[in-house]
Amino acid sequence: MDYKKEIATLLVKETNFTADEILAQLTVPPNPVLGDYAFPCFKLGKNAKEEAEKIKLKIRIPKFLSDIKVAGPYLNFFLNKAQLAEETLTRIKKEKKKYGAGSAKEKILIEYCGPNTNKPLHLGHVRNMALGNAMCRILAFQGNTVHPVNIINDRGIHICKSMLAYQKWGENKKPDKKSDHYVGDYYVLYAKKSAEDPALETEAQQMLVAWEKGDPKVRALWKKMNSWVLKGFAQTYTRFGINFDREYFESELYEAGKEVALEGLRKGIFIKDEKGFIVAPLESHGLPNKVLLRGDGTSVYMTQDLYLAQKRYEDYHFDTMGYVVASEQQLHFQQLFKIMELLQRPYASKLYHLSYGMVHLPTGRMKSREGTVIDADDIMDEMNALAETEIRKRYQNLTEKEIHQRAEMIGLAAIKFFMLRTDAHRDMVFNPEESLSFEGETGPYVQYTHARACSIVRKAGKVPGKVNYGALQHEKEKNIVAHLLNFNNIVDDAARNYRPHVLCHYLIELAQAFNEFYHACPVISDDKELMKARLALVDAVRQVLENGLGLLGITAPREM
Repeated sequence: MDYKKEIATLLVKETNFTADEILAQLTVPPNPVLGDYAFPCFKLGKNAKEEAEKIKLKIRIPKFLSDIKVAGPYLNFFLNKAQLAEETLTRIKKEKKKYGAGSAKEKILIEYCGPNTNKPLHLGHVRNMALGNAMCRILAFQGNTVHPVNIINDRGIHICKSMLAYQKWGENKKPDKKSDHYVGDYYVLYAKKSAEDPALETEAQQMLVAWEKGDPKVRALWKKMNSWVLKGFAQTYTRFGINFDREYFESELYEAGKEVALEGLRKGIFIKDEKGFIVAPLESHGLPNKVLLRGDGTSVYMTQDLYLAQKRYEDYHFDTMGYVVASEQQLHFQQLFKIMELLQRPYASKLYHLSYGMVHLPTGRMKSREGTVIDADDIMDEMNALAETEIRKRYQNLTEKEIHQRAEMIGLAAIKFFMLRTDAHRDMVFNPEESLSFEGETGPYVQYTHARACSIVRKAGKVPGKVNYGALQHEKEKNIVAHLLNFNNIVDDAARNYRPHVLCHYLIELAQAFNEFYHACPVISDDKELMKARLALVDAVRQVLENGLGLLGITAPREM
């Protein structure tokens, strides 16, 4: 039973609202004492409390409700807890990994990562990858067909800088370390050498011109070094647990982007300024004008995006495309979306920017070899080492293989959960030790709670007899059931509003509710009827924690 819809049906008969309008207004009270659902009566008349009282008198309480109460301007609905427990727990047992799934049918593209091929992935990419992967999983769980895609920024002056340094000082050597880090070292070397010799800037520019003209030697060097970086990226992606349906390359897009700019100029949508630049006039739309093509015919970053959106629509005919890109590019996407609208592209209204804030580290922590950029691989190595230290303290009987596997699983969970638990739009500070805690608002804490639930079910074994869900009368048991029921709404919110952090907070609250129940209510006991009901509750929590962690790209361990 969809209790929210059933309550909406009751209210449709007594108000002038449609079912959809009522569903949009129904909320879950912050305190279970106030009920399971609340309907605000502000829009029903001048005195909301009186209107709530009138509606309460008209409604005959159905079996799925135990009570309806008025609290100020709200009409609060209390579900029949015995029926609620039976329906929720049996549904979880039946649907298992599909519990909480939706029935949406859209085709959605999610672009995330977007690295440059002159250095390894860094701390900002870690947050980007966590967000992009989580949104792909959440949207797919809702029934959508989701295609993760990537844009590789593989051309430009920054690429030529690492190429020039290798050409001058690399002695044609092959990588002697992870290959993207090897190329990144030459980018750092260029920065050092150019500070000593400013003429290198001119040489890098000349190399870019040579690249654009298709110089065979420059192109061969570019292909070799790009292949090294892409190989390193692939290793990082695999370790982080992500993959892409397709990767698009800037080097293959920018020329076609120029044609889009020229098309807009021909149609009078764009203008040419006194310097010969092709410009999108956006000031009348409340945005700064945007250069699309320089006077000498060379492209800017926006040039490729003009064509890339078009290319992806041709490839996938998506219903929605989301860009997971840092907040510093917010204006860029506002301009891009408006330009698509001016060009009357059929997908103009289907584009979304999932903007995320900057990631910082506590002062002096985990500085990379550059002293300024923190590499993704370094973060994963550091977290693995910290997790391994903690595991060796806690568990004495594990094999070395088990220790390493568990350390990697916990380390990745710590990173992903910590990156996702903060609202994406906000800046955040990543604290390695805090993220690894087995207590508090962390991934390992939720993992540990899942493992504890698994352990209880294992120890109890099979208990014969039918489950009497009415035996679950303790307030902490009822609280868990209410949380389990709300999982669908949480996942729906995370999907519709691109807010994976709400799922993180839900999992923390469910884990806390479970641990409070565990300490207050003995599960394994001589009372077989109560024991069987509580085991059903424990197993339902286990399943929902597994489902929720999976949507965040995190492993739910059976032992920990």
